[in-house]
Amino acid sequence: MNLASLIDAHPADAVALVHDGATTTYGELRERAAAARGALTALGIVPGDRVGLALRNDPHFVAWWLAVLGAGAVAVPLNPSAPAPELGRAVNAALPRVAIVAEGVADAFESVEHVLEVGREVPLATAEAIVAREPGDVAVLLFTAGTAGSPKAAMLTHANLLTNQEQIQASGRGLLPDDVSLGVLPLFHIFGLNVVLGLTLRLGATVVLVERFDAAGTLDVVREHGVSVLAGAPPMYAAWSAGAGNDDAALASVRLAASGAAKLPVEVARRFEARFGVRIHEGYGLTEASPSVTTSAGDEPRFGSIGVPLPGVDVRLVDEEGEDALAGDPGEIWVRGPNVFAGYLEDPVATAEAITPDGWLRTGDIAVADDDGWLYIVDRAKDLVIVSGFNVFPGEVEEVLRQHPDIDDAGVVGAEDAHSGETVHAYVVPVAGAQLDTTEVIEFCARRLARYKCPTTVTVVAELPRNAAGKMLRRALPQ
Repeated sequence: MNLASLIDAHPADAVALVHDGATTTYGELRERAAAARGALTALGIVPGDRVGLALRNDPHFVAWWLAVLGAGAVAVPLNPSAPAPELGRAVNAALPRVAIVAEGVADAFESVEHVLEVGREVPLATAEAIVAREPGDVAVLLFTAGTAGSPKAAMLTHANLLTNQEQIQASGRGLLPDDVSLGVLPLFHIFGLNVVLGLTLRLGATVVLVERFDAAGTLDVVREHGVSVLAGAPPMYAAWSAGAGNDDAALASVRLAASGAAKLPVEVARRFEARFGVRIHEGYGLTEASPSVTTSAGDEPRFGSIGVPLPGVDVRLVDEEGEDALAGDPGEIWVRGPNVFAGYLEDPVATAEAITPDGWLRTGDIAVADDDGWLYIVDRAKDLVIVSGFNVFPGEVEEVLRQHPDIDDAGVVGAEDAHSGETVHAYVVPVAGAQLDTTEVIEFCARRLARYKCPTTVTVVAELPRNAAGKMLRRALPQ
């Protein structure tokens, strides 16, 4: 077994990728991936080694992703737009031997043994065959939230990823070989990586890669390339439903629109359908589940619902005592199935907190079920802030804020936002005698965190609410 083999059976002249108007066929993609595997082998990469991928949504990412897997190594996708300190923390945690990076990103990888920058001369060696792997071998490390709310590297195996693709296909309305998928979700995010890219390549369909979402421009891309499958986060649909672009017929080719990564506001779904005549199918997932858990794609969707569990995925709603919630009562979503991850890298304590002894993944998300078993998200037990579908861990932002020389303490919460769903709001306690400039505080964070993680507003307070043990009472902060 090897996830990289999923493209081997497709016709060589079939189009795999479209990017900036240029096409890459499956034959060309196989050749590039094989040559890149050779380059990794020449650098001494052996099965189990880790390789960082700080690349954009372009054919470079796809070829190197397949090459890393095909060499038997473990891919570590990272946000190429993240500031150097954030990338450095990820590198120190994952310890890749090689990093493949976009132009202008190499400085953050000084500690890595070999750094290859695409766009310059990248040594491609003789094509190498795909290395066989066991189903339980780790394929990818993705940074996500641990139970304590700090970033941790989730280990997903070849079987995890392939199984989740199969579960999605078995749900009743999967992809078709002649589909054209919109690849605007970042490929360093599990939804973009395994649902959009992985499943599309598995079916021999076409992915139109878009490096950055622009409401009007991306709408033009959909129309120009006859995109038939949309997969996005709520802010994409919110922008389009609000009137971005001037062509209400731009989505005439779309047969399936799926939303995930954050809760889809009902009013956005209604406005989107009214404008384009396309109903959005909402689902639910998380990195630790590879990612998909539920879908409404096999049925007529119900506004506000994340649908029903995928075939082969067990879901329970559990009350605070660890028992099944009573009918109609909210409960934490627990998930079990072959798509559930192998644990957090070198963190058995966090892994044990996330996965029960009998294999249930505690998601930290609260839902209720209707009489037909359709699920509705009502709350998040975690402290996560979700900005445009991306998880922001308050503890990570607070740690950066506390590095400011004039800040003594900091607390972070999410604030509702019409465009991104939520934004980051920071409460800061200045050191004695300091006069804080909140604009400068935001700029301080921007030099150390990805843009979506940075506070958009900062409130100066005298103290933060804490319990007797000194733990911050984040929920006591104004939301």
